[in-house]
Amino acid sequence: MKRVYFVGIGGIGMSALARYYQSRGWAVSGYDLTPSPLTRQLEREGMAIHYEDLPESLPALIDLAVYTPAVPSSLGELQALRSRNIPLLKRSEALGLISKEHYTIAVAGTHGKTTTTAMVAHILKENGVDMTAFIGGIANNFGSNLHLGRGPESVLVVEADEYDRSFLRLAPNISIVNAIDADHLDIYGDQRHLVEGFEQFAALSDDCVIVKEGLALEGETAPQLRFGFGPDNAFQASDIEQHDGETDFVLVHDEERTPVHLNMAGLHNVLNATAAFAATATLGLEPEGIAAALATFRGVQRRFDIRVKNSRHCYIDDYAHHPEEIKSCLSAIKTSFPSKRVTLVFQPHLFTRTRDFMEDFASALAMADDLILLDIYPAREQPIEGVTSQALLDRITIPNKCLCPKERLLELIDARRPELLVTMGAGNIDRFVEPLQTMISQW
Repeated sequence: MKRVYFVGIGGIGMSALARYYQSRGWAVSGYDLTPSPLTRQLEREGMAIHYEDLPESLPALIDLAVYTPAVPSSLGELQALRSRNIPLLKRSEALGLISKEHYTIAVAGTHGKTTTTAMVAHILKENGVDMTAFIGGIANNFGSNLHLGRGPESVLVVEADEYDRSFLRLAPNISIVNAIDADHLDIYGDQRHLVEGFEQFAALSDDCVIVKEGLALEGETAPQLRFGFGPDNAFQASDIEQHDGETDFVLVHDEERTPVHLNMAGLHNVLNATAAFAATATLGLEPEGIAAALATFRGVQRRFDIRVKNSRHCYIDDYAHHPEEIKSCLSAIKTSFPSKRVTLVFQPHLFTRTRDFMEDFASALAMADDLILLDIYPAREQPIEGVTSQALLDRITIPNKCLCPKERLLELIDARRPELLVTMGAGNIDRFVEPLQTMISQW
């Protein structure tokens, strides 16, 4: 039996890889900084995980090690693995090797890639296509971030992450580009270099590139198919109606009109569904079968995730951590629940992102009626002087706003009992979702 060790095994992408290797007969173990519901589940699945950076805790026999760029290079275990000359792959390199074995649909974009990846995977499965999927979140239809096909003949659906230029390791046949808004400027430096990264990704596709309207991808690529709301797109979403957290629209392609129903709100999710429709139609699926699958798509945890909805209270959790994502989510909430007052709990993610988009964050967060701001979640970063949640709060123009220590959040929410609560962010704010759901359900 081969043995693989994961450094940062609790990440959403790393855990899917760990499950994949285990399914192929490898013995899997790993390290993560803190326990989480996901690492506990991996332990229940038979993986040995520890939570202290102790090189002496490394297994004696390791055939391959995989690490995430989210862990610092100074980590003792990472240095020990290098000193032992163990083959060491970045997560993106391991995923790239897998993609070379399959016909691959890769979903990229600074927003929307997780939901779109899950939609594509669900459509294929519901239409009887043998499919393996790596999803950057827990897809509710699968109850997992990984769906396993029957072997190398299965179509691979993979979320293509632009961070650290990871998506350039993939070998896609069909690729989707959902959005290219400025982000990860600590990696790319500026918007132009970010766009160049996406252009390099698009150039990897063999068969076609499915691109959202308004995005310009220069250079040589496979044929580009446009999707969006405009009539000039190859795949157009029209006649959109939103109500009570659900959406109906018509998908227009080759003069054929296909009614689509989504159990989701928001124009951004209409775009995600249109991209997924385009990819699966290009693969050869019939429009009616695609629409039937979209009608049974149940979303992804932490993506417009309605956790409580009754006559008195509503609680929605979302992963949004970029100003454009915040605007899209809050717009969808206000459209679906126009009469409710929105209380938003937001945890900023990364000092660099908060610094780079301070004014944009202030504008987006001002869309809430009441705002509770948590401290910045640092992840892999060190503090930056002057970049604090207080500095962000000072720029937000709404009157009903406050800072709250994490340890007081449940107490504050219980005292206020908002009619529509939203938790939002990409850090460890997810640890509050279950306790808040339980508490709000009992009000």
